[in-house]
Amino acid sequence: MSAQNYVKRLTAPDITARKGGDPIVCLTAYDAPTATILDELCDLILVGDSVAMVVHGLTSTVGVTLEMMIMHGQAVMRGSQKALVVVDLPFGSYETSPEEAFKSAARVMMETGCQAVKIESGSYAAETVKYLVERGIPVMSHVGLRPQSMHVLGGFRARGRRQSVADEIIENAKAAADAGSFAVVVEGVSEEIADRVTKEVSIPTIGIGGSAKCDGQILVTPDMLGMFDRVPKFVHKFGAQKTMTAEAVAEYAKRVKAREFPGPDNVYHFKK
Repeated sequence: MSAQNYVKRLTAPDITARKGGDPIVCLTAYDAPTATILDELCDLILVGDSVAMVVHGLTSTVGVTLEMMIMHGQAVMRGSQKALVVVDLPFGSYETSPEEAFKSAARVMMETGCQAVKIESGSYAAETVKYLVERGIPVMSHVGLRPQSMHVLGGFRARGRRQSVADEIIENAKAAADAGSFAVVVEGVSEEIADRVTKEVSIPTIGIGGSAKCDGQILVTPDMLGMFDRVPKFVHKFGAQKTMTAEAVAEYAKRVKAREFPGPDNVYHFKK
């Protein structure tokens, strides 16, 4: 890219500075074309391990590998210029020790060029967050419903709908902030808890199934585009991509079978 066309990406400190300010717009992407579209409108693009279900057809995020995240991260970086790109560290790549987490995160950043990583975190992960940040790796944390912990939590269930877990979620968010996270995703919790977390932590909260009062919002892009019939309660379908795609494919099949495609404008001829 020439200096004339250079676009400065948003940084982790830029996102942190938005605490209590203009809402932070975030979505997920897993490929270059989608990233190019999102880049114009989003402050942060997450290469989420949700790629497991929405792209690879897996039943959970647990089967995602570091290599998969790197491949999709590379694609998103090629398709974007402005947004901060964050890549999820997948299950099993960071839990053993801060040192292992650093090796995984450093590899992701070096091989993709992304600006930050995300880990599903609680107070147990504070040491790891601190270790990464001290070594130059910006970290976005994730509390509440943590998909990588689905087997412990009993499935993809909303967390924080009971007062008994409120203090735990708030404690986890505070620990993530104190350890140096630049933002924290708050997923699948009651509005009351999301509001408390937003008020009580010093870093931006990114809600997904939380509250409109969070400092920002994120959704899984194929979900909000209407690619799937069943989506979580907190998803609003802003499009009807599945219907549009099905209709286009049906029209294509119809024309192929009728030998109407390719038509005169779609074929080549000898040059005169």
